[in-house]
Amino acid sequence: MITKLSTLVIGIIERIIDKLGRMGSWFTLVMVLVMVLIVLLRYLFQVGSIALQETITYLNALIFTFGVAYTLKEDAHVRVDVAYNRFSERTRALIDTVGSLILLPLTTGFILWSGWDYVAVSWQIREGSAESSGLPFVYILKSAILVIPLLMLIQGVAEFLKSSNTLRKA
Repeated sequence: MITKLSTLVIGIIERIIDKLGRMGSWFTLVMVLVMVLIVLLRYLFQVGSIALQETITYLNALIFTFGVAYTLKEDAHVRVDVAYNRFSERTRALIDTVGSLILLPLTTGFILWSGWDYVAVSWQIREGSAESSGLPFVYILKSAILVIPLLMLIQGVAEFLKSSNTLRKA
């Protein structure tokens, strides 16, 4: 019963994270196209656009925001694989369980705690670009600071359930 429920939860979480990760990969293409447009406008038509240039920053933030949890899902995050790969499946599952229960919540909790006021103030003043022709949505951009750890925590639940299932089987 527990395994069926955890498999269902893992599936739901990973489908959501997978869709966001794939969306982020499409933003990479959009970002390249916007960069090409900026270069063409500047060098062929001598037209510059601060808003278009700032769009690159927004797209980069979206790529990173959606890509972080996707990277965790795909087990492609940075880790010292020199030792980890030599451990048994049970030991790796135990390490992943501890990481999901202790390290991930501490790290994401710190990011949420330290970023909350920064983002809240930006929303209160509806912070916009420092440039007069820039984008007026800096407060939305800064919200990524809080979305990243939330997505990581959500994927962390799936990682915990996967490693727990492995420990139960072993």
